[in-house]
Amino acid sequence: MSATKVTVICLCYNQEEYVVEAMQSVLNQTYPTELIIVDDASTDKSVEVIKSFLKNQRREIKSIFLNENHGNCKAFNIALKECESDYIIDLAADDVLLPHRVEEGVKNLKANRNVAVNFTNANYIDQNGEYIKSHFEVDDIKRSKEIVPEGDCFAAILERYYICSPSMMYNAKYLKEIGGYDESLAYEDFDIMLRLSRKYPFSYTDKILVNKRILNNSMSAKQYQKDNKQLNSTLIICRKAFKLIKERKEKVALIKRIAYEAKQAFVNKRFILFISFINLEFKTILQK
Repeated sequence: MSATKVTVICLCYNQEEYVVEAMQSVLNQTYPTELIIVDDASTDKSVEVIKSFLKNQRREIKSIFLNENHGNCKAFNIALKECESDYIIDLAADDVLLPHRVEEGVKNLKANRNVAVNFTNANYIDQNGEYIKSHFEVDDIKRSKEIVPEGDCFAAILERYYICSPSMMYNAKYLKEIGGYDESLAYEDFDIMLRLSRKYPFSYTDKILVNKRILNNSMSAKQYQKDNKQLNSTLIICRKAFKLIKERKEKVALIKRIAYEAKQAFVNKRFILFISFINLEFKTILQK
């Protein structure tokens, strides 16, 4: 029986300061892991930094240098087509995998073959790599203090952001089955979580296995700013979710999510989007 294969797709766009640390974290895994580094037409020195790093490596590392910026979703899908692995991790070039992330994910997913995503706890770090806090608050032995939803996670994902996206390891079969990321969207995680959790269970490993970097210029930090397309994508995802809900708790979860996003749109003076969210909220409330 052939060994289980894992690929980490590392997406880089103007992350010259951090991309080497991200790539090295993949090479430092305790489980043999393929690395595909994708540069999405960076305008800083990322390409130069990546090529310099690759030149000094003894092991084979796949690289894709795109000539024009496609955005995370399409850039990831381009690399996904190159993957023949059993499991896949999407790693931003400013985040870091801790050494046992892949090993723990393989162990979990091999034991739960119907699971589409294994996710874990994570640390948040600043631009200098200094600890800020953990994603889920932990006790003295680093275990989560809260009960983390797993299994059928659709309603929980719909209601709030509770899965730290860089902690996710995908079962490649299920990820490819639903067509990978939606390239029409400005960001990927909320949509892919919903589509996968609608069809398959998720599993949680109660260990801190990833460092997620918090930066002032990150996509998540800018998502509610004027002219940022992420909130538009969130509206599209909520409309897609409306067609996926099957029971009352999911309807309630969607209403809570829409109300939150509508508030963010209003506070940030995105009034056209605010009205669109309110219309969708009323439509959801009136749904029988």
